[in-house]
Amino acid sequence: MTSTYLIRGAKQLLTLRGAAGPRRGPALADLGIILDGAVLIEDGIIKEVGPSRRLTNLASAREATEIEAYGKVVLPGFVDSHTHLVCGPPRLKDYEMRIAGKTYAEIAANGGGILSTVRSVRSWTWRRLEAEARKVLRRMGEHGTTSVEAKSGYGLDETSEFKLLRAARHWDARPLDIYSTFLGAHAVPPEFEGRADDYISWLCTDMIPAVARRRLADYADVYCDQNAFTVEQSRRYLQAARLAGLKPRIHASQFANLGAVQLAVEQGAMSADHLEQIAEAEVRALAQSNVVATLLPGSVFHIGSSRYPPARQLIEAGAAVALATDFNPGTSPTYNMQMVLALACTQMRMTPAEAIAAATVNGAHALGIAGQVGSIEAGKQADLLLMDISDYREIPYHFGVNQVELTFKRGEILQKEKEPAWDINDL
Repeated sequence: MTSTYLIRGAKQLLTLRGAAGPRRGPALADLGIILDGAVLIEDGIIKEVGPSRRLTNLASAREATEIEAYGKVVLPGFVDSHTHLVCGPPRLKDYEMRIAGKTYAEIAANGGGILSTVRSVRSWTWRRLEAEARKVLRRMGEHGTTSVEAKSGYGLDETSEFKLLRAARHWDARPLDIYSTFLGAHAVPPEFEGRADDYISWLCTDMIPAVARRRLADYADVYCDQNAFTVEQSRRYLQAARLAGLKPRIHASQFANLGAVQLAVEQGAMSADHLEQIAEAEVRALAQSNVVATLLPGSVFHIGSSRYPPARQLIEAGAAVALATDFNPGTSPTYNMQMVLALACTQMRMTPAEAIAAATVNGAHALGIAGQVGSIEAGKQADLLLMDISDYREIPYHFGVNQVELTFKRGEILQKEKEPAWDINDL
């Protein structure tokens, strides 16, 4: 049965309509606002966008279920283009050590960090991982996210990595669209301690072809940083991924500048993410490339750092900037894109309009899905948010607060459901 909705009377309808490519420079702040705007949705697709007076008089709108948006804001659903969705329990010990002044490397040396999560993920059943991640997905939807990238990388062996990737494929469109990334090169697992080159070789010859053959991922990501993988190791990994048909992404320059941005440009990566340590040369390189600079202020905030990525320099140079949560159990345990917008504005001096565009249409470009989502235009999926605010600037202004009244995914309203629980027998 076809479902038709007419959302009408929006005080501000943020369409984000514009050129086909990602928004750069001054265009990043152009939200394509329609005052007293309306959206007609039919069978999950946006059919018409425009002033309420015009759409209300359309013959196709007469039988639609009407959603009154008077005095409120309507905008595209958030596209969270960098998450570690399936990730096991929170790293509370890490949190306390960090408060006590321990560095990222010191925490790892004391049994915390990525490998502590790897131990948990390897021991947890698939059902338990599914139940915990499904909770996060529901909360993401309730906070306005409608499309999510989900990385593996907390298994680091064949069985566990496949478990994580299958989980993401199983959840796709339930209730959100999920785009899977193989992050086999997240850290060196215990079995390969001291043999990072051998681990990269195994990933390139065994895992990447198997992931691609089984269609378990859309992209491949590598952590190119100190205490992770070198530029040359990362190059080998990304080259193997491209050869297998996986689109490259890269964790770049979070803690040290090893040259990861140049590698991202060289390999034609979809995005280079983090970027806290980049210099002026890397800013120019990103501005002259098609690589989306995905900034993750939530992780900077949570680890207590004051070094945020240079958003203003990137925007003014003409780079394509996106925002994402980096949801993970150690350094950014947030699923709230609205909080990410607040951090982008207060800590990186992005304007509210720039932050919204970076979290919607540019996030969609970072995943290569801007033809379907990220803006409110006829022919695209009806992934929309009705916000209980009267001005879009209130989204980052009320930091840490959920302003979403309704989330539409493919034209249907996401209903709050009881969170699933794992059974003791699944331990």
